Order: sequence, then C-alpha cells, then structure tokens
Amino acid sequence: MKTDMPNREPIIAALNRILEHEMAGVVRYTHYSLMVFGFSRIPVVNWFRSAASETLAHAVAAGEMITLIGGYPSLGIGPLLETHHHDLREMLRESMDFEIQGVDLYKQLLRLAEDAGSITIEEYARQKIAEEAMHIGDIDKMLRRPGNITQAVKTEAP
Repeated sequence: MKTDMPNREPIIAALNRILEHEMAGVVRYTHYSLMVFGFSRIPVVNWFRSAASETLAHAVAAGEMITLIGGYPSLGIGPLLETHHHDLREMLRESMDFEIQGVDLYKQLLRLAEDAGSITIEEYARQKIAEEAMHIGDIDKMLRRPGNITQAVKTEAP
C-alpha cells in the first residue's frame, strides 16, 4: 500500500476515532460482564466478555491500519457511558447504540477510503461494517421476547 496516498490525514483521524471507540467498548463490555446478575448470568457474562475480546481485536486492527499508512495510533479512549442502569435489557440497549455508532464510524472511514482510492482500507472498513452488523443482529435477537421473530429495535444494519 502506498503510504503517500492523498487524504491520508483524514483517514488516520477516522481510524483513531475508531480505535478510541473500540477501546471504550472493551471497558464497557468488561464492566457489563461484572454487573450481570440472575439466572442467565453465566451465558450473558460469557457473551459480554467475548464481545470485549472481539472489540479489543477491532481496536488492534484499527491501530495496525494506522501504522500501515504511517500514522500514530491514539492513546485515547472514547467516551465511557455510565448510566448506572444495570438491568440486562438496558445494558443490551446501550450495547446496541454502541455498535450502531461503530458502524457509523466505519462507514465514514469507508467514504474516505473510497475518495482516496485505498482498496485495502475500503475492504477493511467493509469487513468491519459487516462484523458490526452481525453484532447488532445478535443484540437485537437478545432483546426480543421468546418466540418473537420481529426486530426488537429498528436499525439500518444489518
């Protein structure tokens, strides 16, 4: 990949926003995993911890893309939401909002990559959009009542 691509700085800035967002997700999902109580605790804790691990992998991938094109990865963390609402449904709704924000960030990156003609970054963004859409779908299914096949939350993704 050419590191002298035009519009490199906006791409690096977008990737750093993604990196910070994903790092905040690691904290968020880890916190949620600690706050789950009740009969479904074990599988839900495992799901949140798995989400934290996958979100960390997304952060690492964003950092790798930044350094690939000669940028400096941010040490920042995106906004950390603490509503003090630890009802499982509320944590899942907050997770849905977080994932939708992630899709929006990856879509912004995709537009910048298309403008810059970077197929590598375009493909990276498309892959992450698809992965985030699957997360949104999983969360949506968890928010549904048993037997209800209608989407719980209307979203653009998946």
